[in-house]
Amino acid sequence: MLTRLGVLGYMNIVKTLFTSTNRYLQGFASDNDIKNFIIENTEIVRKQNLTPEIHLRLFTPNCRFWHARPELWPFSDPFWAIYWPGGQALSRYLLSNPGVSQGKKVLDLGCGCGASAIAAKFCGASHVVANDIDPVAAIATQLNCELNGLNPLPCDTENVISSEPEEYDLILLGDMFYEEALADSLHSWLNCCIQTHGTQVLIGDPGRAQFEGHGIRRLLRQEAQFELPKAVREENYGLNCSTVWRYLPEL
Repeated sequence: MLTRLGVLGYMNIVKTLFTSTNRYLQGFASDNDIKNFIIENTEIVRKQNLTPEIHLRLFTPNCRFWHARPELWPFSDPFWAIYWPGGQALSRYLLSNPGVSQGKKVLDLGCGCGASAIAAKFCGASHVVANDIDPVAAIATQLNCELNGLNPLPCDTENVISSEPEEYDLILLGDMFYEEALADSLHSWLNCCIQTHGTQVLIGDPGRAQFEGHGIRRLLRQEAQFELPKAVREENYGLNCSTVWRYLPEL
């Protein structure tokens, strides 16, 4: 049961269940096939999280693949189907403080289900790009945009943290500091974004060990903290709240 898992164990199980890379290409002739699969095998969720304003297609215990054997899954690593607590806090913060993203060019890095990108657009961001290296996440994000009455946002599947940073006013990262090597790469790339373009960076994280123990932690200023709803606490056993941080490398 999810209620008995620590968050790291939960994420490891998600990764273990969906081990074959790019298996989503097998048996799916087009993006429309993937869209139909997502629609048929997820549930529209609005309540029991920090952002009831946003509707999302997610995996729930009511979905057949929630309980299916790994070999029956067509996708690898469906992080796009879970509304992670760091992303919830980040989206809640944006919705409660619309001036943070209003009129700005925004990048939602590792967008997953696209909730933070949607929140930024709701708040009047002039341009929002959702980025995730998983092409299925890009399709899920576009579906969630449509579900919330938005035109599909531009979705980029390039690994941007290995490239020269583009000019953004604001970069959003929710639940991205779950592996040490990734955290190191993010730290370096974000610092380059700030030094080159003066980009603002907001990070949502529920207090994972890889985040709390990383060097970037001392360069952050807390902007907000949110108590997680009961259902989210149960799915992320051991985590009671989630925090939004502003990255300030001059600290």
